[in-house]
Amino acid sequence: MDRYDEPLHSRQAAVRLLILDVDGVLTDGSLFMGDAGEQYKAFHSRDGHGIRLALDGGLEVAILTGRTSGVVEHRMRDLGVQHLVQGRRDKGAALHELLEQTGHAPDEAAFVGDDIVDLPAMRRVGLGIAVADSHPLVLQHAHWVTQAPGGRGAVREVCEGLLAAQGRLEALFAEYIDG
Repeated sequence: MDRYDEPLHSRQAAVRLLILDVDGVLTDGSLFMGDAGEQYKAFHSRDGHGIRLALDGGLEVAILTGRTSGVVEHRMRDLGVQHLVQGRRDKGAALHELLEQTGHAPDEAAFVGDDIVDLPAMRRVGLGIAVADSHPLVLQHAHWVTQAPGGRGAVREVCEGLLAAQGRLEALFAEYIDG
């Protein structure tokens, strides 16, 4: 069976490890730099809450990004993300190492990307996800394209979609409704 023939719901239900790119996925892709070279990034708070929901729902979350940033390290530490791979332009090789480190098979992983440098990782996992405003080639190779653009709720959409497919989302929401 061709990898694109498998139903999306089945792919979502199989995910145990969610891997996220940063620039263009967790941010809108803008790079803010100060005169002294300091970096600033804007993260959407709902995407952060989506990551917390995913972690609370039993998913492992990892970051795999080509750039290195203290801001990303700080934000992920705040959210409880334990797997952080930065400064790796060869995302295919970095993905292989990350899967070995976490003990997950490629079919148990999802990768969310937006640009062509993400394709080597995106094409090697069970669920390749592109944010709505991704490069056209990335959109072409995605199993799932979010409705929301990068940095504007796409990660939250992915987290909720995975948890819903796994039958975990309602219980996580119940603590806020019934709480």
